[in-house]
Amino acid sequence: MNFNFNEDIPIYQQVANAIEDGILKGIYEEETQIPSTTEISVNYKINPATVGKGFNLLVSEEIIYKKRGVGMFVCSGAKEKLKEKRKNKFFDSYILSLVDEAKRLGITIDEIMDMIKGGYGNE
Repeated sequence: MNFNFNEDIPIYQQVANAIEDGILKGIYEEETQIPSTTEISVNYKINPATVGKGFNLLVSEEIIYKKRGVGMFVCSGAKEKLKEKRKNKFFDSYILSLVDEAKRLGITIDEIMDMIKGGYGNE
């Protein structure tokens, strides 16, 4: 987990994003426990209430759930739910603006596809 304390994104959102990234990367599998509020707050010097706020965000989205007295666990189906959420965000944040700019520049769909394919070739 990495946190940028000077970034415009609130720390609690960065905590939630880091857990989401861990789920998507397979670090936290479905139905397995994630690090505790205390672990994250001590390791990264973040206020426990801030970590808790990030966790509560994920609980409200049904990405993680709490087992009383045990800890927080990844919900079944969380990975697919996150993929869908991120795909929608990707479309809204990148694709729509890409299409708008391409139209202004007179770039065709075929040209965009060639550019994208070229970008995939640079991996």
